[in-house]
Amino acid sequence: MEDFEGQFATLSIAKRSEQTKDPTYLLDIDCSKTAAGAGNQQLVAVSCSNRSIHVYNKQTLGLVGQYSGHSGPICGVRFAQTSDNLLFSASGDGTVRCWDVRTPGIDAVQVFRGYPSNVFSSFDVNCSDLVICAGTEKVHEDTFMVFWDARVVKSNSTAGPQPLGVYSESHNDDITQVRFHPSKSDMVVSGSTDGLVNVFDIGTDTEDDALLATCNSDSSVSSINWSGEQYDQICCLTHDEGLFWWDLAQLETEEPITLLSVQDARETTEIQGGSLDYLIRGMYHERAKKLVVVGGTNTGKLHLLDCRAEGLRHMCALQDSHSATVRCFHWHTGDDSLLTAGEDAQLLLWKPGAVELSTAKKGLMKSASSVQQKTRVHHPLISETEANTSHRSYCHISFRTFPFGLIFAPSL
Repeated sequence: MEDFEGQFATLSIAKRSEQTKDPTYLLDIDCSKTAAGAGNQQLVAVSCSNRSIHVYNKQTLGLVGQYSGHSGPICGVRFAQTSDNLLFSASGDGTVRCWDVRTPGIDAVQVFRGYPSNVFSSFDVNCSDLVICAGTEKVHEDTFMVFWDARVVKSNSTAGPQPLGVYSESHNDDITQVRFHPSKSDMVVSGSTDGLVNVFDIGTDTEDDALLATCNSDSSVSSINWSGEQYDQICCLTHDEGLFWWDLAQLETEEPITLLSVQDARETTEIQGGSLDYLIRGMYHERAKKLVVVGGTNTGKLHLLDCRAEGLRHMCALQDSHSATVRCFHWHTGDDSLLTAGEDAQLLLWKPGAVELSTAKKGLMKSASSVQQKTRVHHPLISETEANTSHRSYCHISFRTFPFGLIFAPSL
């Protein structure tokens, strides 16, 4: 067994979060890079199905703050890369909000609003904290990637900072994923229920020029992550549990860019003594130089899979963990810890060789747990009249007018 496989096999639960008075699905997760917040501690942010955000102390999983303000489903949370005191969230209410984690419960320090018809279904912040991009659901034939200057500057207008512009021609259905490159601030990849995965260089003048590559999964995209030693590969998961692994380094060669194509991982992945019900997301393990995919069962068991050109290979299962579908995870390379969260309202911290000291029992929410709930039903937030009159005001983005060299990272 390779070293990194042995490391995964020894993962045990170190901590469980305490059950809240109002149990809720935990949908997305992010971890601050360094100590942050009022207590100078490493923090974990989790988005909840009740449209709130919970922030925890990573080591104790004690709840240190809650944030409310979104009026629609939250589609993601991200800590800033250069200032761990800043936390971003995006929602189907058409806003991206920035919170100061040193002041729990206080209103967002900045609200980035889209255009009136926008219903956000995905978002990300680039590695330099200069640009925010949010993908929208399809409303009246329109689907957009909306961009803002991410610098947190107090605005005299109650409307907040205006978008820099949009990309509108590259997808024709809900944009389910937006992921900036880990180190190239101008590069972003998007995925959609139209099956397309598009790679853009936003440093160019127009959307046509920005589009570097289009890959087709032939199915609705559920997750995207960057992979490879140079992070020039893309791992794409689909809502019907397919997996596609592409190598962008081959774009300028005659070699195929597809490293692996799996139509249904549930049927092709051998799980000794068990089963695989769904895939959650992929992650790149930098020290092992391996792409790892995390999946699970509807009863809460987690499976760690090694992604190779030959296919997915089961490495190990994490036992006695969740009691319902796991929706998200975060791997922290600093201490080789794993955070997982899901539909049983539990946040778990895993560490190699850990011994759980807490006596808290696993709690199971009384709501039905179904992998089908990973696809959110579209509920327009605006009237048909608003949609028909608002789409004409979009500004198609040109980053030639966006002086990247003059932008600084946000700080509070």
